[in-house]
Amino acid sequence: MLDVLLYLFETYIYNETNINYKKITNDLTEAGFSYKDILSALEWLEQLTIYQKNFLKKNFLKNTPKNPSIRIYTHKENQRLDVKCQEFLLFLERIKILNIETREMVIDSVMSLDILEFSVNYLQWIVLIVLFNVSGYNSSYKKMEELVFHQTLETVH
Repeated sequence: MLDVLLYLFETYIYNETNINYKKITNDLTEAGFSYKDILSALEWLEQLTIYQKNFLKKNFLKNTPKNPSIRIYTHKENQRLDVKCQEFLLFLERIKILNIETREMVIDSVMSLDILEFSVNYLQWIVLIVLFNVSGYNSSYKKMEELVFHQTLETVH
């Protein structure tokens, strides 16, 4: 299912303003994806949109402390998001791509996927998808896009 999400994001995200789900489903089937995975991916995207609208309506940050805090992951979250993924999320917060609100959206989105193990590479894509779908976070999306698509191969020490 995650492969379908990535394919959808890469193929349709910039090209389609009005999404024709029947056409997309046919295209994905022709590309070799299973019908079950296609439906799961489309349902995940729909749930993400609903979740984000509800999440933002609650004014999540209204009572959030201004000082940085540490996120304690639940047992299930630790199983899905290993230390590298957790460190990557913290890194994104420190460089101001994610805030507490968007971090929680990303974590909830990851937890709603039917995948047991998650890599940082997949996490990058989920962050991109979440930021793309949340209004008001264009700057964060652009920073994340730059990070994902223009990573340097060498690390500066």
